[in-house]
Amino acid sequence: MTKAEKIDFALSTLEQLYPETPVPLDHKDPFTLLVAVVLSAQCTDERVNQITPKLFAVADNPYDMAKMTVEEIAAIIRPCGLVPMKSKGIHAFSNTIVEEYGGEVPASFEALEAMPSVGHKTASVVMSQAFGVPAFPVDTHIHRLMYRWGFSNGKSVEQTERDAKRLFPRELWNKLHLQIIFYGREYSPARGWDLERDIITKTVGRRSEILKWEKDQLSKAKKKSGKKS
Repeated sequence: MTKAEKIDFALSTLEQLYPETPVPLDHKDPFTLLVAVVLSAQCTDERVNQITPKLFAVADNPYDMAKMTVEEIAAIIRPCGLVPMKSKGIHAFSNTIVEEYGGEVPASFEALEAMPSVGHKTASVVMSQAFGVPAFPVDTHIHRLMYRWGFSNGKSVEQTERDAKRLFPRELWNKLHLQIIFYGREYSPARGWDLERDIITKTVGRRSEILKWEKDQLSKAKKKSGKKS
């Protein structure tokens, strides 16, 4: 298969599997999405969705969030981890949004990335999912699959993002990044990966990754037979 044929196969398979791509983090507007994305750092979406209703019951807008103390925010978000950084960041960017942007989250990469605790990935998620601006936020699933599929060299998240934007049509970015995340979670995880279920990697994947999986399977089979004997 040519590179173009591999990309077409991946895109068509993802579209068949995930014709709908609901945003994993529960939110009602750009501000609540921004808070949820910050909380999701090194925390599962499921856990975040359990915590945000409690936080948003107290403050679901930057004005009320800015009135809370860092300690009050920290007490609610504790199960999400990285509490000192996240609570200070949420409090600080809420103040910034109130003081500099009239209480409205700015629809600008530059403005978002200038805020405390808001990096490029967080800004990309907000721009794509809240404002519909084409972006390609790269998480661990996308980074892993872009390498497994031979679409990027795996050197850095930044390189993966550049390759994704170069290879995939711009009009697909916002939906496609979610499709890849969903596929990675369901069929191509980092742990417990079964190539037989992972039709995209099995069809277009990097040869070295496929050989590594096959070697692991042989090793497991030998250990299993050794225990039986």
